[in-house]
Amino acid sequence: MSTASVAARPGTVLADLLPASRVRDAALVLGGAVLTGLAAQLSVPVPGSPVPVTGQTFAALLVGTALGARRGFLSLALYAVAGVVGVPWFAGGASGSGAVSFGYIIGMLLASAAVGALARRGADRSPLRMAGTMILGEAIIYAVGVPYLALAADMSASQAISLGLTPFLIGDALKAALAMGALPTAWKFVSKR
Repeated sequence: MSTASVAARPGTVLADLLPASRVRDAALVLGGAVLTGLAAQLSVPVPGSPVPVTGQTFAALLVGTALGARRGFLSLALYAVAGVVGVPWFAGGASGSGAVSFGYIIGMLLASAAVGALARRGADRSPLRMAGTMILGEAIIYAVGVPYLALAADMSASQAISLGLTPFLIGDALKAALAMGALPTAWKFVSKR
């Protein structure tokens, strides 16, 4: 089957363009976890907030969208479990589950599955649908991460929102814009082949 015919088939994600095998799936899951771990090292502290700005959320959503719900979820699960047991690839080289920002990692797990499911329905094929997909993914991450931050850091809900959500909105808009261009462009490229 040619790449163009796979690209046109409903229910596919970018990872499905590679020849199918268990080895491929295992490599994609591992690669998604490693990409997320590497992106987490792009970490910039936010003054007054225990949560840094990282490339981690973008990578998690990209992994979910490109790999699909099942492989995306497994990638983020591998990333989370490896980080909990000591691989230093959470934000800034941290590991373990004791950080007040660990809720965002749990949110990324759920978000990767959600955006992957939407990608299977074509949400990654146009800029507008991709924007909605990224916004939904970010909302899921914050829906878990901000309450977890409030509980773990003994903050009020308004404090958690002001320290764990508000400072990140502009960066998230930029990440969504990047994804709006990248994934639909990738589909156009493979459709022409």
